[in-house]
Amino acid sequence: MTQQAPVATDERRVFVDKQTPGAYKAFVAAAESVREAAAAAGLDRLLVELVNIRVSQLNACAYCLSLHTRAALRAGETTQRLAVLPAWRDTELFTARERAALALAEATTRPADAAAQSAAYAQARGVLSDDEVSAVIWVAISINAFNRVSVLSKHPVRGAAPAPVSPG
Repeated sequence: MTQQAPVATDERRVFVDKQTPGAYKAFVAAAESVREAAAAAGLDRLLVELVNIRVSQLNACAYCLSLHTRAALRAGETTQRLAVLPAWRDTELFTARERAALALAEATTRPADAAAQSAAYAQARGVLSDDEVSAVIWVAISINAFNRVSVLSKHPVRGAAPAPVSPG
């Protein structure tokens, strides 16, 4: 039997955002434009954060999950809804608009699934305006791109200090 070489667990990655700051700065400016378009289209902050979190879950981006979960909580999202977000189709905790946006965000993240894309688009057209459909797609495109920057750079997620334990 041949032994395989151990997999390096401490490989050093290039933080592409730091390595090529001009490109990253342009990227951030584009994301700010997307955020403005979403607000102008009438998408509230919670819906945008739900899209950001769901796409980040699909892409397994720990850094963006940490960032956008905190943002959603600051904006008033509940821990219950965040906990069941991966199974949003199996609960009634999300509105028709949120469900349509989540389906469209998933279809944007997985564009090769033509049937799911068509179904999501039809669902979105039933409850979202043209501006809202466009804004949701742009939000999903934007977070998908940021996910790739963070995943490929292996941006670290830093933990919060543990809460003090009160004496019993």
